[in-house]
Amino acid sequence: MIAFVRGRVAEVTLTSAVVEVGGIGLELNCTPTTLAELSLGADVTLPTSMVVREESLTLFGFSDADEKAMFETLQTASGVGPKLAQAMLAVHSPDTLRRAVTSEDAKTLTAVPGIGQKGAQRIILELKDRIGAPGSAVPATPAARAVAAAAAWADQVHAGLVGLGWSAKEADRAVQAVGGEAEQQTADGGQPDVAALLRAALRTLSKA
Repeated sequence: MIAFVRGRVAEVTLTSAVVEVGGIGLELNCTPTTLAELSLGADVTLPTSMVVREESLTLFGFSDADEKAMFETLQTASGVGPKLAQAMLAVHSPDTLRRAVTSEDAKTLTAVPGIGQKGAQRIILELKDRIGAPGSAVPATPAARAVAAAAAWADQVHAGLVGLGWSAKEADRAVQAVGGEAEQQTADGGQPDVAALLRAALRTLSKA
């Protein structure tokens, strides 16, 4: 999956943002709070979660790692899909949701469109033991962010190739082919240049 997106904000709508990465515009579904933090032309790094369906690939973007983690945790409850999870984060912060679940506050959850009393009770029952206590989120350290960025280049290149029409198997081969170049870029603690690696992968596919 695509763990994060780094690039220039090319467009912001009421429900999504387009981030240009290596000449490719990736559309991210975001909450109003996240969208309010974005400015056209600004360089951003947004944690992302990819939702794969038979007919679509959808990227959701978040203001920070805690919001992303909460989005994915919420979907482990039966009846909560990506749209409802995003709606919950549009209405409440991650810590407010933790507090509501751990204190069995169904009223707070029913403030979210699409969640009734029974749905709120089910979410509380299923998530109470794994959603964490309020204030339990731990921000990622610079070292952790660097490791995540280094590990994510393959996912980004793969997604870019598939988005350009190559098959998943062809994308796999191309990613493997440029693995050595990525290792060289990160050998001295640097970050992989995803745009350059994508171009290199495209060259290997063109030669095949």
